Order: sequence, then structure tokens, then C-alpha cells
Amino acid sequence: MAAVVADTSPLIALHQLGQLSLLQRLFGEVLVPPAVEREATPSLPERPAWIRTVTPAQPISSEVLRASLGPGESEALSLALELRADIVILDERQARRLALGLGLPVVGTAGILLRAKRAGLIPAVRPLLDELLGFEFRLSPAIRAKVLEDAGEQD
Repeated sequence: MAAVVADTSPLIALHQLGQLSLLQRLFGEVLVPPAVEREATPSLPERPAWIRTVTPAQPISSEVLRASLGPGESEALSLALELRADIVILDERQARRLALGLGLPVVGTAGILLRAKRAGLIPAVRPLLDELLGFEFRLSPAIRAKVLEDAGEQD
């Protein structure tokens, strides 16, 4: 089974859409560090059993990196590096850039929706992306257009 590590934002976004279970259906188990569990708890008071909390043995030690990331992002990247994760689920641009620079494969909430459509788990991406934007989810027009194009749902 692939090691999949998630940050807070994608968990909350998918929960808001009523689509959190897509993660289980796509990946089986999702790992989160303690900081992500703490950040997500107000929005996900009943965390599903398939989201497992794992404490990274070696948190990112660079003060510069920690200063540019939130606690959840920092711990998620630490855990992903430690486990040599197959996928890190991140939405925040700075964290994504850093993860890619560290050689970690990254996917965001929009990418999860695209994977779910390709796997036949949802019929369309567009309505869910539109709903996400209604939750004040930040998604660049270019990323939205690319995801819709890849989903065969161009404007």
C-alpha cells in the first residue's frame, strides 16, 4: 500500500464537499502528523479510522523552513520525507514548492477530485470545484482550467 501523507487544508476541503471518503477509496489509509490532527479536529471532530496519526521522528529542523510553513505543513513534510511517501496531499503554494524541491510527489484537493473522476468515483469535477470556491477555497484560474481540461470538462 502506498504511503500517503495529508496536510490539513485538503482534509477540511474534502470534508466540506462531503467527499472526504474519496481519500480512503483512492488510497486506503492516509497518514497525518499530530499538528494536522490538531488543526483538523475543529472541522473533523470524528476523524475516520483510516486517517491515522503518525508522529515524525525528525521534524524539519531549519528555522527558515519552519518560519515559512505552518505547523501542519511542516510536520506533514517531515513525515512524508521520513516515510518516503508516495504522495503528499498539500494545497498551500509555498508548501507545495518546498515538497517538490525535496523530491516529494504532490497532489492538491483539485488533483484528488481529478483522480476520483478518472477512477469513476465521481461523475464530474466542475460542480465540486465550483462548490469549493464558494467555501473561499483558493484555486488559481490557471489550475482550475487545467484540472477541468484534464477532466474533459473545459469551459
